[in-house]
Amino acid sequence: MSTFGEDLIQSLNEALAHAKGEGPAVVHTPVTPREVREQAKLTQAQMAPLMGMSLSGYRKWEQGVRRVSGPAATLLRVIQKEPEAVRRALQTP
Repeated sequence: MSTFGEDLIQSLNEALAHAKGEGPAVVHTPVTPREVREQAKLTQAQMAPLMGMSLSGYRKWEQGVRRVSGPAATLLRVIQKEPEAVRRALQTP
């Protein structure tokens, strides 16, 4: 069987176990971009580049027009805990 087939069977077994209340479940609390930005004491114009996006795109998140995806939610969590780490990582040498 192909790797894809094996992965698919495994993921279906995990979903079934989760539905039965068995096995670990990964649950992430929702991230609110505005709250993260305000905690970091940043303006929308400062936050957008940290997220690697345009100001208008970031504003759409805060307005609820667009939804935050998985990887972006993870980056928001990092900014929430360590905003300076993200700034350092994005600095050009």
